[in-house]
Amino acid sequence: MTDLTKPAVRPVNARFSSGPCAKIPGFSLDMLADAPLGRSHRAAVGKAKLKEAIDLTREVLEVPAGYRIGIVPASDTGAVEMALWSLLGPRGVEVLAWESFGEGWATDIVKQLKLDATVRKADYGRIVDFATVDFDRDVVFTWNGTTSGVRVPNGDAIPSDRKGLTICDATSAAFAMELPFDKLDVVTFSWQKVLGGEGAHGMLILSPRAVERLESHTPAWPMPKIFRLTKGGKLIEGIFEGETINTPSMLAVEDYLVTLKWAKGLGGLKALVARCEANARAVRSFIAGKDWIADLAEDPATGSTTSVCLKFTDPRIKDGAAFAKAVAKRLEKEGVALDVGAYRDAPAGLRIWCGATVETADVATLMPWIEWAYRAEILAQTVPA
Repeated sequence: MTDLTKPAVRPVNARFSSGPCAKIPGFSLDMLADAPLGRSHRAAVGKAKLKEAIDLTREVLEVPAGYRIGIVPASDTGAVEMALWSLLGPRGVEVLAWESFGEGWATDIVKQLKLDATVRKADYGRIVDFATVDFDRDVVFTWNGTTSGVRVPNGDAIPSDRKGLTICDATSAAFAMELPFDKLDVVTFSWQKVLGGEGAHGMLILSPRAVERLESHTPAWPMPKIFRLTKGGKLIEGIFEGETINTPSMLAVEDYLVTLKWAKGLGGLKALVARCEANARAVRSFIAGKDWIADLAEDPATGSTTSVCLKFTDPRIKDGAAFAKAVAKRLEKEGVALDVGAYRDAPAGLRIWCGATVETADVATLMPWIEWAYRAEILAQTVPA
């Protein structure tokens, strides 16, 4: 593109937010007509819906038999906090952080739980070297850095004979990437990410090893009711059958069921992974070889396929943060991309959500608009061409 002519085609759906994310293609509120509104979640109809959500999660996400799946309060944050407060303490802890949420878990563990933890950090665009990690300690990490655009490529570096637990925040990875459950003892995510469900609820998946820890370990700190997973030294099994700790939104539950059925109809996990990979590939194919924009992920093997983060590399740009915000504002004003600015703690740039509910055609259509907005902003800032 050598001029400022606007691209002729616009994305059909301009929603590229990294959370809450785009709804499933063709979504309408009519799809939620079967929600048992005004009914108790403890009634038979409510319990059945919650149990169905757990069962479909197991089927679509391919969670092994023997792993418990629970619906918990407060989105992915609540699920991670439940795991940290309930499981940590009897072993040393290592926290791996390469973006803002990982750093948040490190803060909770060190400053709130006051555990003597080893915190291993990597800059935005990189991940921690797993070869340096002691998996005989409990290890806490995010699978995909939603704010940094990098992910763990696979679970090969996690030993099968580890003595510690692996606690994995997988909120922008679940349903988008192959998760090696045999290497993960706790997996958490929220409904509003890859499947575009509504917010407020989190999912907590526990391996048999995690359950054993829960039933043998009593935390040294007071446990709020909302975090309690055991009673009398035994797992509260009802939580993993749909008996939620607090009152869930049955409208949000119905929405999650709609997304799960959509995913199953596509072909399940493999189809979801393929959609995400195609979306990310559309972004990276466009920026390849360009000297004004680049992937924040330094190693292609660790590049995210959901939260693809980009940085502007034109040396004429003097204020990267202001420039990136201005580009995002132009895209929003044109109605071609909503909520694509980088996360507030991340390096300046753009963040394009490429999750499974986004259509690849929309991602491909957006790319020329990004170039148009970049060139328009270069001229607007009167930087010499």
